[in-house]
Amino acid sequence: MKKELWVAAFAVGLWMAGLPSVAGNSRAETGSSALMTQLSAQTEKVVTSPDGRTYLKVGLESGRPYYTVGYYTDGKDDRQEVVMLEKSPLGMRTNVGDFSQDMQWKGEQTEQRDIRYDLTRSKVSRVDKKANVLKVKLANAEGREMEVEFVVEDCNVAFRYLLPRQGETGSLRVLAETTGFRLPQQATTFLTPQSDAMIGWKRTKPSYEEKYKADAPMDEPSQYGHGYTFPALFRVGTDGWVLVSETGVDSRYCASRLSDAHDGLYTIAFPMAEENNGNGTSEPALALPGATPWRTVTVGATLEPVVETTIPWDVVEPRFTTQNDYNPGRGTWSWIIWQDASINYDDQVRFVDLAAAMGYEYTLVDNWWDTNIGHERMEELIRYARGKGVELFLWYSSSGWWNDIEQGPVNIMCDPIARKREMRWLQEQGVKGIKVDFFGGDKQETMRLYEAILSDADDHGLMVIFHGCTLPRGWERMYPNYVGSEAVLASENLVFSQSFCDEEAFNATLHPFIRNTVGSMEFGGTFLNRRLNRTNDGGTERRTTDIFELATAVVFQNSIQNFALTPDNLTEAPGFELDFMRRVPTTWDEVQFIDGYPGRYVVLARRHGQDWYVAALNAQQETLKLTVELPMLAGSSVMYYHDGKDGRTPVAEESKVAKNGKFKLTLPVNGGAILTSASVR
Repeated sequence: MKKELWVAAFAVGLWMAGLPSVAGNSRAETGSSALMTQLSAQTEKVVTSPDGRTYLKVGLESGRPYYTVGYYTDGKDDRQEVVMLEKSPLGMRTNVGDFSQDMQWKGEQTEQRDIRYDLTRSKVSRVDKKANVLKVKLANAEGREMEVEFVVEDCNVAFRYLLPRQGETGSLRVLAETTGFRLPQQATTFLTPQSDAMIGWKRTKPSYEEKYKADAPMDEPSQYGHGYTFPALFRVGTDGWVLVSETGVDSRYCASRLSDAHDGLYTIAFPMAEENNGNGTSEPALALPGATPWRTVTVGATLEPVVETTIPWDVVEPRFTTQNDYNPGRGTWSWIIWQDASINYDDQVRFVDLAAAMGYEYTLVDNWWDTNIGHERMEELIRYARGKGVELFLWYSSSGWWNDIEQGPVNIMCDPIARKREMRWLQEQGVKGIKVDFFGGDKQETMRLYEAILSDADDHGLMVIFHGCTLPRGWERMYPNYVGSEAVLASENLVFSQSFCDEEAFNATLHPFIRNTVGSMEFGGTFLNRRLNRTNDGGTERRTTDIFELATAVVFQNSIQNFALTPDNLTEAPGFELDFMRRVPTTWDEVQFIDGYPGRYVVLARRHGQDWYVAALNAQQETLKLTVELPMLAGSSVMYYHDGKDGRTPVAEESKVAKNGKFKLTLPVNGGAILTSASVR
């Protein structure tokens, strides 16, 4: 049947059935006008979000599939379109055919989807929403088919490619994707570059630990010439914000990144051949039928939908179920300030005692423990810690044949036989989790290693933290024992270089809008030492206030938080600061954006049970005075933590939020503030 006849028949079929049309989920128009509408738009379909504000357009232009994303300013009536992603390419080239050009539109399906699930280890605990779904079937010049599935939520769009079995062909290699994101010309960027492969400490990069630039022009090339890592944030002039990322990456595909922009177009880029010392292919391979990961787009006139998005978890499913109970919590961590010299039995006892004094659930024992403590003495330390009500996480290198890491234990987590043997020992001793470090790549082979570690660890009741690693892509929902990833220029850099201390506030006010929006972030923060060395009298110097540091415990989200506290803090820090750190949770039921701008300042609110925590950080070079609206605390008594009249002396005092929900904050340079209802109950 010719395409024009098929479209006409499809339109009449929709009308006769009285089904929702693709455009806006409204009822199909009746009579010849409905048919003409479908004919005139035969290669462009429109889907709107359940609230009618966000739109997706999908079409073909000269045989090339494309999509656009935007929002309507005035709801369902008298609409004005605000384009946030202009016509952006779809498709891929594979070893069995080209699905990026000479494509034909074969049909589409729409449905409404209920999205309901619990999310115990992220920024919300329960998701309950609706989405409108469009599935478009396309065929290339050889008649081979590909489907594109779009999920359209309020402020969010996700899409992926579905490939059926191609005759006798049951697998394929994806040579390249033409998937792109075309930003309007006025857009500025908030991006971090992908590094060269096999550089940095012991040749362990890329590890998602490069610096961000704020409000940079799109035509500025990336630092290393390899584009940018996800997530990517863009400001589209006065029209609003776009957040681009991906989710649902597991052993069945590689992780991707964005290319440099060409005329506002960023495209999907696969891993570099040099990653992981050249081991593994850059091209992902699929068993058929198969699907790619989801690419996600969040749009809004303000940063609210960016901060509050749950799209990374809405479109994925658990990879396996578990028989184990995993408990989020707080931990102490000697290495972050006391460094390698602290990985000995006596110092670890001190940090176990610190965890017990703080009421923390965990202590993390970092690298070299196999040499400096040993397995036999570690069993003694585990028994000591458990006697104090503290459980242990132990550090491992992921390394095998792709970097030069010496820190032990090495050559265990990359070896399935050694890994299972070690995990049996960990389970027998009662260890609750592992931290696995130094992955250095995004190839499909590396994704298989992440998943294999998680799967084997769950068999032995172990939680997993990743460091020196890739961005987590929906993993909080996909893997029941996954509890966090670094994938950011994290706290260790504050110890290594004064320049990082000088830039701490800038980076801290970026992460709530970019890195931490799409996944847990194991930053390892909250320093109460003024000088970042063992004796608090040398090394790098912290520029931020104590209240700023306390506020990061709320601003940064990770279900296992290993804080940078030291035993000396028990006697040197003000009592109310320690009391706050004893109370602060690591899991949240809700998050709300209050105010802010990436790299300048942030105010956000998180709820744990009945208790709200409002945290603010200032990275600007002048005191910031704000009047914020806090309807969740309207008329409530709160504990107000601030930096005092001099901007440096920490103060905790009871205060009250006005009945209209307004509250005035004064944030000094490198300062912060916290309001919480928890401390006055």
